[in-house]
Amino acid sequence: MAASSDRSDRFLRACRREPVDVTPIWFMRQAGRCLPEYRAVRERHGMFEIMANAELTAEVTRQPVDRLGVDAAILFSDIVLPLSAIGVDVEIKPGVGPVFADPFRTAADLERLRPLEPDTDMAPVLDAVRSLSADLPVPLIGFAGAPFTVASYFVEGGPSRDYAKTKSLMRAEPALWSALLDRLADLAIASLRAQVGAGAAAIQLFDSWAGALAPEDYRGRVMPASARIFAALTDLDVPRIHFGVGTGELLADFGAAGADVVGVDWRIPMDEARRRVGEGYALQGNLDPALCTAPWSVVETAAQDVLDRVGGAPGHVFNLGHGVLPETDPDVLTQLVDFVHANG
Repeated sequence: MAASSDRSDRFLRACRREPVDVTPIWFMRQAGRCLPEYRAVRERHGMFEIMANAELTAEVTRQPVDRLGVDAAILFSDIVLPLSAIGVDVEIKPGVGPVFADPFRTAADLERLRPLEPDTDMAPVLDAVRSLSADLPVPLIGFAGAPFTVASYFVEGGPSRDYAKTKSLMRAEPALWSALLDRLADLAIASLRAQVGAGAAAIQLFDSWAGALAPEDYRGRVMPASARIFAALTDLDVPRIHFGVGTGELLADFGAAGADVVGVDWRIPMDEARRRVGEGYALQGNLDPALCTAPWSVVETAAQDVLDRVGGAPGHVFNLGHGVLPETDPDVLTQLVDFVHANG
């Protein structure tokens, strides 16, 4: 690595596989969950209430940057926000996740998915992005949910262990499934383009639950919609990150869909992930978030293993293999940031 960057741009340089002074690091779900200052906000405000208030969104987004010293911020939001913004009845239940009062079932439900008009439907979000991008000392990551993952919540009515209704719809009614994913892709494209237009310096597409799919189902029935999202962002010239959980068998596809950076969960070592993804992509990951609740000696050993498997190759953004767990001590995350900066 070359001493050619600092905290303000090392994340973006790593995403582009350019030399950096130290390995950049940020955490999925860093905006909230384990931070006491976030919990203080949540005692007074619900999730959608925060997302409807630009000042609160900016405050919560910035908290981990100030406390942890990370090299990127990620917008405080939720992957179902675009659906809520166009009038779909969805609630984010604490400890559960998104829950839909009226799940998607038939072709008639497509009529509920009108086009997103970000300037009006997501005005507070975009105001927060403008404020943050002008004020943060690090780049801001915007994000959206990939069509499959959003569809899984919408079809199941909430979180699922087996995605039975979703997979049944996907196989039994392929035309309706394709139409649903196309509508959800349109929502993601509109949201992401607006976030970048307001100042987001990178985007992440969360296909969190794509690992539940067989590779042939992903490639034939899911990947085209995600690829259309990435293709629609090409002209914006911002790094595009693609992440899912349990996607070891899909890593090459996650890159081929159009990403610049492939997120890796903790189930596969980084050197094997590099072999599967191939050259031409940056990698993000992949410390097991559960280990951050262990004594520091455990965290340090595991973090060093991640760095050793990357081997100093350009194009690595250190992250957890999924989101920060609520019981994580924030001081451990701060110590991890310092360790990665000192040893990466």
